[in-house]
Amino acid sequence: MLQACSTLPPSTAKAETHHLPAATDTPSARYTHAEVNKHSHQSGFRLLTLSTNALLSRVALADHAAHSIDLQYYIFANDMTGHLMMQHLLAAADRGVRVRMLIDDDNFDDKHDLFSALNSHPNIEIRLFNPFRTRSPTLVSRAVQFMMEWRRLNRRMHNKAFIVDNNVAIIGGRNIGDPYFDAGSDTHFRDLDVVAIGPVVQQASEAFDTYWNCDAAYPLEPKKADDSGKRLAAARVTLQKEVRKFAQSDYAQAVLDELPDGPTADKRGAWFWGDAQFVADQPAKIEADGDVPALRIGPQLKTMLDGAQHEILATTPYFIPGDAGTKHLVARVQGGVSIKILTNSLASTDETAAHAGYVHYRKTLVEGGVQLYELKPQPGQSQPTTSVGKSSGTSLHAKTIVVDDREVFIGSLNMDQRSKLLNTEMGVIVDSPGLAHAVSDFFHTATQPSNAYQVTYDSASHDVIWQADDNGKPVTFHSEPAASVKRRAEVTLLRQLPIDSLL
Repeated sequence: MLQACSTLPPSTAKAETHHLPAATDTPSARYTHAEVNKHSHQSGFRLLTLSTNALLSRVALADHAAHSIDLQYYIFANDMTGHLMMQHLLAAADRGVRVRMLIDDDNFDDKHDLFSALNSHPNIEIRLFNPFRTRSPTLVSRAVQFMMEWRRLNRRMHNKAFIVDNNVAIIGGRNIGDPYFDAGSDTHFRDLDVVAIGPVVQQASEAFDTYWNCDAAYPLEPKKADDSGKRLAAARVTLQKEVRKFAQSDYAQAVLDELPDGPTADKRGAWFWGDAQFVADQPAKIEADGDVPALRIGPQLKTMLDGAQHEILATTPYFIPGDAGTKHLVARVQGGVSIKILTNSLASTDETAAHAGYVHYRKTLVEGGVQLYELKPQPGQSQPTTSVGKSSGTSLHAKTIVVDDREVFIGSLNMDQRSKLLNTEMGVIVDSPGLAHAVSDFFHTATQPSNAYQVTYDSASHDVIWQADDNGKPVTFHSEPAASVKRRAEVTLLRQLPIDSLL
């Protein structure tokens, strides 16, 4: 309890390190450079809509790494797919690859001391972003720390990036963990990443260095040094056992079935090319008082959105635009811009409070002409932008924006006040009609009446209604569809509370 009440010491006892030069001495690197050299100053992208392809791409990149792997995640779960990634990162480190892992401490779980063991490897270093004062805090300790340091601990690093040899990066919405790769038994997420090559990767590496060396990044505290060899050996045995169990699962067989068509970065084939900019909030954002636009990516995205002449398609798990944002969106629609937004329904999200924040603005938005779609909780249709398979569609997690079927944002940022003001976020802005068309396909498939409810304004009742298809037949709902009475009551209660800034 006393530890929980103490303040966090400065993270000064750490070495400042930086990304390594882009590799040129591997078949994968030679292929990547040859492709990039055909498209001067442009970056190439492949879309990862299938969760299994997203997992395979990370595994394949780790296996082909020759010099460095830098990864940065809000969540790196200690579960089946997390163990698979740990094993492949450990194998890369055994080959001499330098591995730097930056993980937000909010959901960090080091059961079986696996992360601590990996951190003892001479080629692996793990740092935690904005950590709790105590390692593996109990529920009481965690609660006390939150009470004592609410302002600091309420601000998290939400970034997601996986960078290999400074040549290839995976950027988007997925964390590392079973729910993000359709491998868990509970919530599955419909999500989206891109594999990127070209100048944008160098920008991602520079942004990673900024976070890696910032004051909020703390080295994972080592266990007793004298038993590090034993712990690493034990971790190898644990990971081998867990991954062997994974290999025997039906999910692993499905992954292998899709391997020939998986859009991993070393495979020959088509890329979407365009001018691209990697954008990232500054880590100092978590220390800022109020809104400091210079520290966040919001102004760059606003410039992109304000440039829309015809259409905006946006996908976001949480949509809480605020009063000013709502007025701005309605004004853009009245000015002739079509705006369509896909978010979660109450039945497809566990975040009841966030949904309550969204409900506060929903009626005004649809009455003003903004077209809203809410994802159904059941499995969705095949994605036309990928070769095979289906996304579970249980809950929306992708974060994308398409402007005028040309300009695209893909990243970690939700359209809510938490992403705007509290958490750090990142992503890529790309000028590419091909990529824009592929992301639009994702949007249009997800918003089909069989996959989503369209929210419209009913002039007779002066309220919102939900329209969709049920087994090919049109249906209309006059209250939150597929949600229990209890959850609807929770939303009604939460709407009365002034919590928008926390969501």
